[in-house]
Amino acid sequence: MKHRIVVLGAGYAGATAAGRLAKRLHSDDALITLVNADPDFVERVRMHQLAAGQDLRPRPLREYFAGTGVQVVTALVTAVDVDRKTVDLDGGDSLGYDSLVYALGSVGADHGVPGVSEHAHSVAGKQAALRLRARLNELSPGATVVVVGGGLTGIEAATEIAETRPDLAISIAARGGVGDWLSEKAQRHLCGTFDRLGITVHDHIDITRVTAGAVIDGAAREIPADMTVWTTGFAAHPLAAATALQVSGNGQIVVDRSMRSVSHPDVYAVGDAVLAEGAGGKPLRMSCASGGPTAWQAADALAARLTGREVPETTIGYNFQCISLGRRDGIIQPVTPDDQAKPTAITGRAAACIKELVCSGAAWGIGHPTLLMPSRRRHVAATGVAESGLVTPRRG
Repeated sequence: MKHRIVVLGAGYAGATAAGRLAKRLHSDDALITLVNADPDFVERVRMHQLAAGQDLRPRPLREYFAGTGVQVVTALVTAVDVDRKTVDLDGGDSLGYDSLVYALGSVGADHGVPGVSEHAHSVAGKQAALRLRARLNELSPGATVVVVGGGLTGIEAATEIAETRPDLAISIAARGGVGDWLSEKAQRHLCGTFDRLGITVHDHIDITRVTAGAVIDGAAREIPADMTVWTTGFAAHPLAAATALQVSGNGQIVVDRSMRSVSHPDVYAVGDAVLAEGAGGKPLRMSCASGGPTAWQAADALAARLTGREVPETTIGYNFQCISLGRRDGIIQPVTPDDQAKPTAITGRAAACIKELVCSGAAWGIGHPTLLMPSRRRHVAATGVAESGLVTPRRG
């Protein structure tokens, strides 16, 4: 009997975990199944590009994992029973597992603001970005677009739309200062880019309602909006909170340093789905930058436990933040391991080129999971199951 590993979600974290496990474990001993609702790997960090009208290269998951031993199942996960160790899929199918890697990620957060679900668009996923794109194509010259949210997603969405549709009146509204966590150099460049692209900035404004034609703040002031783009952060996919797993207040799975669930040791969580401690004891933020390292940690820990080797533990920290400001401009903001901006920054065309290399490299790494890791396979024997449910290492 092979040890059955099911990976839920094939975003940056899930796909990375599946590929790394395929490298760490022998196909004779472990069966790895990757479940994803979309047949393609979706470059979530490019959703603002898709929304603005750019076509992205298809990346079929079955082609990515051909020859790796990873079985790709295209299906929507409808339920997880962590006590019975089963995963229910749309269409009535079900999968059993011995170890589960939960990587269903996050969804756009509306924070309970009235009108968001009815009237606002987002770039939180492929289908959402395509709906935004369709609405953008309907807008006539002079129409108003308000991007709500002053973080990385909001900045990238606003600048991409403004560059693609200079005939529209674009503004960005944020509860705090737009990009106010950046270094002074980066903030100056950001302000200059907004001026160049004609983007109006509404700082320190709390949007409390969205209508079909405006966003409204707490003082009942209206900002006209023929289209509203909501980018105020992400929330964990709700499926985890519907299980018996221990989750945090925001629905993320609580894990130890190896990304293993503290309540169910046969479950690992990675990417946006996990509440994990990073450098300085701070929780890792939901991001592609966190997805890869949490996937490496979980895959290596699971493989080590299955083979009876020492479980590696590494403190995850950050190096820089990449921000695209359209296709020919950007900011590379170096940060401390606990994600605080350093005084310096790379800006302009050079930053845009670096951002493109980072995004392309991340997608390439998903498509070549066996080329970025050591070549030696670690075998799992199917000749014994420990009390914890993990397979014992082969002996002799």
